[in-house]
Amino acid sequence: MQPTLTPYLALVDIANRAKAQAKGLPARQEVKPYWTGIGFSILGHRLVSAMEDVVELLEVPQYTFIPGVQPWVRGVANVRGRLLPLVDLAAFFGGHLASPRQRRRVLVLEQGKLYVGLIVDELHGMQHLALEFGKLPPADLAESFAPMISGQFELQQGRWLVFDLQALVNDFQFADAAAH
Repeated sequence: MQPTLTPYLALVDIANRAKAQAKGLPARQEVKPYWTGIGFSILGHRLVSAMEDVVELLEVPQYTFIPGVQPWVRGVANVRGRLLPLVDLAAFFGGHLASPRQRRRVLVLEQGKLYVGLIVDELHGMQHLALEFGKLPPADLAESFAPMISGQFELQQGRWLVFDLQALVNDFQFADAAAH
């Protein structure tokens, strides 16, 4: 810096040198919105359901068999002093759970008076998926299973089917757990 510069010119000189050495701004990237859900598997399909529909995730607790109910109702468990009916989700759709017992998990739903646990083959945790997804369910689904699928996410590592827990809860057969 030269001793003859005024304070103003000295500040201008510093600003010019700083601009000359500054790096450019990062490239603008498109930010895609994501949808977050709970991932799980049944019947050989990877499924994802809305986070707000699931209130708790559990290991399969000890349960007591209930006579006179549909075969897909496994029984009732005491979870922190509340009775939780357990439903084998694969059996509800006419299949069988394929994973060993220690890998199975329970998705707990609570909506109004409904409090139920859905036993699934495996839990995949939270899934953050780009909002770009197909609204039509794939054609290769079982007839009883297809109405519960509201779309799919196609990713490089495979597809995630969007399982609509609200559709399951509103299904007449699901609500009619008594054996006939």
